[in-house]
This record gives sequence, C-alpha cells and structure tokens, in this order.
Amino acid sequence: MGKETSIPGRPAVRVGPASWMVRLRPLLVPVIAFGLLVLAMAVNLGRGDFPIGVGDVLAVLLGGGDDTHAYIVLDLRLPRALTGALVGAALALAGAITQSIARNPLASPDILGVTAGAGVGAVAVIMLGGSAGGISGGIAEFGLPAAALGGGLAAALFVFAISWQRGIDGYRLVLVGLGVTAVLVAIKFYLLTLSEVADAGRAMVWITGSLNGRGWEHVTPVALALLVLVPLALFAARPLGGLQFGDDTARGLGIRVNGSRAALILIAVGLAATATASAGPVEFVALATPQIAMRMAGTPQPPLVGSAVLGAALTVIADVIARTAFGVVELPVGIVTAVIGAPYLMYLLVRRYREVRT
Repeated sequence: MGKETSIPGRPAVRVGPASWMVRLRPLLVPVIAFGLLVLAMAVNLGRGDFPIGVGDVLAVLLGGGDDTHAYIVLDLRLPRALTGALVGAALALAGAITQSIARNPLASPDILGVTAGAGVGAVAVIMLGGSAGGISGGIAEFGLPAAALGGGLAAALFVFAISWQRGIDGYRLVLVGLGVTAVLVAIKFYLLTLSEVADAGRAMVWITGSLNGRGWEHVTPVALALLVLVPLALFAARPLGGLQFGDDTARGLGIRVNGSRAALILIAVGLAATATASAGPVEFVALATPQIAMRMAGTPQPPLVGSAVLGAALTVIADVIARTAFGVVELPVGIVTAVIGAPYLMYLLVRRYREVRT
C-alpha cells in the first residue's frame, strides 16, 4: 500500500521498493485549466439569439433544466462548443509532442506541413466539387474533411521521409517542414486564383479556421482520434524526458531514439490532421499553448495532459470572443487565435534571439 514520505523540498510516494516524487504544481495545471474550460463552455453555450444564464446551462449539462433550454444547449450549441474544445485539445497535445521532440519552442505541427497540406486538399475538393451554386451535400459533409485529413497526413509524411537521415534530428525536421510548408502555401493560393469567386470565399473561411455550422458529425472524428491517440501518446511519451538530454545520452539510458521519435511524430500528425480536418487550420493553438502550460507547470518540457486541457479551454474562449465581440458579426475562431498567438510568436523569436546572443 502506498504512503506519502517526506523528501526534502518535495513530497514523495512510496509503493514497496519503488518511490517517486510528486510535484503538485504540474498536477494543478490541468485542474485549473479544466475549471476554466467548464466556465468557458457554459458561457459559450449561453450566448446567442436566445441568451441562457450560466446557471441554467450548467443545470442542463447536469441533466436538469427545462425542455427549451435543453434543446437549445444540447442540440443546437453543444456540438460547436465540443468541436472547439476537442480541436483545441488535439492541437495543443500535438504541439506539446512536437516541441518536446524538436527541443524547440518554435516547433509545432504547422511546420510539419499538416496545416498547409490540409489546406491544399480542402481547396482542391472545393474547386472540383464546388460551383457557382455551392458545394454538394456529400462533398461538404464527407469529401472536404476527408481531403483535408488526407492532405495533412500526406504532407507530414513527406516531410518526415525527407528529414530522415539515420534518424530524425529536430532542427532538420523544422527546416524541411518550413520549406515544404512554403511550397504548399504557394500551391494553395494558386488553386484559389483558379477558383470561382463564390468557391474561393468558402475556401477562405475554412482556411482561416472556423467553428461555424459544426454539428455532431464534426465532433465524432476528433473524439475518436483523441480516444485512441491520447493513451498512445501518454504511453509513448515515457522516453521524452531522456530525449531532452540528447541522442547519445538517451541511447545510454536504453531509449530507442529513432523508434520513439517516429512513433510520437506519427501520433502528433494524426492529432493535428484530424483537428484540422474538423475545423480548418486554427492557428497558433499548437504553438502557444504548450509553452504557456510549461510555464504554468514549471516543467522543463511541455506537459502533455496540461497542454491538452489548456488548449481546449483557450480555443473555447477564443470562440466566445469570435462570436460575441463584434455584435452580429461572427469571426472565424482562427482569426482570434491568430491575433492572440502572433504577438506570442514574436515574443518567442525575440527571446530565442537573445538566448543565442548570450
């Protein structure tokens, strides 16, 4: 039976001959982030043409409330809010894995080509299936997410294949990813110039990252991806601590460096591609959230669970702002996350430059 023992400065848990230290600060991050997520979800579900108070929303979510509130919250608004939360969690977890592998705070699934590849796939489908009258129902509901998912996976695997030289080096992966992403962005905008005006407008809304019109069909793929990939990520992430010390040290600790990196990258790509296919490229969530969670937790690398829960909360908060900050005009959530994330990216670049200079 486990008991808590006293180790100078930190509590520890001992079970038989095994013991490990317990750091309370990293444990508090997902708890605080989850509370923030619940509050943001309640506010988001209550805002709209028919306002509902936070207390009434929570009552509905707990199985109470009247039938009218239940219909509005559960059937009309909950799918969008859940999609945002799940997409944010998937992107943030993918970013935490990528930054830990590359040992670079500027790394994110975006540099693996996932976002750009998904954009090329989506624009291509809109061009092929769209017309001046719009996109057919089958293409809109199935073809667009499938093409985005396939394009994101194909681009990331291409970056992975080119970067492989007797293993994966974090900086080489970042450089190759940036080059491939630049090419894919150019292809995406070239395809837009060939599209009709109506189709190009629809494509631009998706490319910006939007939760408008999201239903349960968008919730299910991301939920299933998280259900499968999160346990795999937590299991495969055990060597991450050793990988922070460099390849030689990690091999000395008995870690299969190339195999561990490859498995974690594939998991990150799967998470990011599924999230992008469901809501479009919601920028900067994967980049900024892991760094915020790491500073909150006081850990040497981004915490996976804390990053995922915080990413869900921040995406829902961004959606609340996008829906309500400008009156009747609803912005795509990707615009809000970009406005928040761009200054943070500049801060990271300046900080990185100062570290190199010193």
